[in-house]
Amino acid sequence: MAVDHYENFPVASILLPARLRPAVEIIYAFARSADDLADEGDADADERLAALAAYENGLDQIAAAVIPSDALFRDLEKVITEYRLPLQPFRDLLSAFKQDVVTTRYADFSVLLDYCRRSANPVGTLMLHLYGAATEKNLRDSDAICSALQLINFWQDVAVDIQKARIYIPLDDMQKFLVNEDHITSQRPDDAWCKLMQFEVARARSMLLSGAPLALRLPGRIGWELRLVVQGGLRILEGIEAVDYDVFQQRPKLGKSDWLLLVWRAITMKVNSTAGPSR
Repeated sequence: MAVDHYENFPVASILLPARLRPAVEIIYAFARSADDLADEGDADADERLAALAAYENGLDQIAAAVIPSDALFRDLEKVITEYRLPLQPFRDLLSAFKQDVVTTRYADFSVLLDYCRRSANPVGTLMLHLYGAATEKNLRDSDAICSALQLINFWQDVAVDIQKARIYIPLDDMQKFLVNEDHITSQRPDDAWCKLMQFEVARARSMLLSGAPLALRLPGRIGWELRLVVQGGLRILEGIEAVDYDVFQQRPKLGKSDWLLLVWRAITMKVNSTAGPSR
């Protein structure tokens, strides 16, 4: 899942094996700090890209078996070596963060999905490698889950993203449903907007459910953790629907009251794995 998804679909630390926690914390520190370089502070675009280029240099040092000068990358090198992690997912994350600096609109869904492939899917890929479960089938389903979670984050954060001058809804979808940027800047959830969001929510739900069997295949803690992640994503979509797609006035998010429901749905997920969450 994308880095900022940890706020929306928290990883239940009690389900994460203690032996993996230090590695996950270092990977998260890399991804979170790189994402902040792209998004936070007052730096201009050239400064942000230069900072991300320095991160790429750190990965190059690891690839060349050169001891990195930066402490974060020294820690990351140890994790990559110990777990034999591929470097490409880390490079993909940096590529997506660089894109965030210079790209604010997406012409169609295929272009947006390519962004998700680099911004979200690498985290799932790395987790599967850490667990020793990075089979072709598992990676395929992980990609579907991670990309879906990224899309869900976009749909719930329309009002947040426009403050950064970004729109992640594909422009051709907006045109198809007769929605323009004024709907977003003026926060106008009219019938056209609702039909557009209904379409986008349905697409994200379908993608998430297509990857959900992974949570049932993976054994032990990782399987239970992923069940909660999937159910959390589905719950956010329900929240978007519950506010009639008016994500301008109320950002749907998980609250304390949702967790008992998510645990129940995770437990019963085997019965309802293709039909969606039990109600």
